[in-house]
Amino acid sequence: MKKHLHFKLHKPFGVLSQFTSNDAKEARQKQFLGDLYDFPEGIMPIGRLDEKSEGLILLTTDGKLSDQVNQSGIEKEYYAQLDGEITLEAIETLQKGVQIGFAGKKYNTKSCRAFKLEKTPNFAEADKKLRIGTHRPNSWISITITEGKFRQIRKMTAAVGFPTLRLVRVRIGTILLKDMTAREVVPITIKEVLDEVNTKNRP
Repeated sequence: MKKHLHFKLHKPFGVLSQFTSNDAKEARQKQFLGDLYDFPEGIMPIGRLDEKSEGLILLTTDGKLSDQVNQSGIEKEYYAQLDGEITLEAIETLQKGVQIGFAGKKYNTKSCRAFKLEKTPNFAEADKKLRIGTHRPNSWISITITEGKFRQIRKMTAAVGFPTLRLVRVRIGTILLKDMTAREVVPITIKEVLDEVNTKNRP
């Protein structure tokens, strides 16, 4: 029986959460996960982060495991730097769920956990392409969701009037980004991944 391998990665800004592209121009101009580390054959990301987002991604050579995690409703926690000082009212609206656009239709997000961070997270300096100005106030929130629509967090914060400037995923289930540096890859065990999935699947 083939022994599968599993990893966690701190994806930096500007990297696509895939290993190749069918678009020849994109393949030449963009950076992919395979550019960051010598991954084994058959590796795949479990879920994705958009190109401008940073933080924790899980990878595996086990396609069944990838499907299990993606379908489990596992918690994903993000730290989002917002344009403006977010209000308590806006946070409460996020918690209840907001209406966003998805696949050309309106979608109501599920209730989630959200709160303002009292201290600025200790991340490396943001990529200059993000152009985070210092002339306007901004704030950081933690937001935890169990779904994963395309650019969902960004759409949610924009819906309450506070666009996301920088987005970093810090947790998937019980697996943490912690103090991993950008581009860092750490091997993990299947137990670390499955423990959370099995917990979600218990009656």
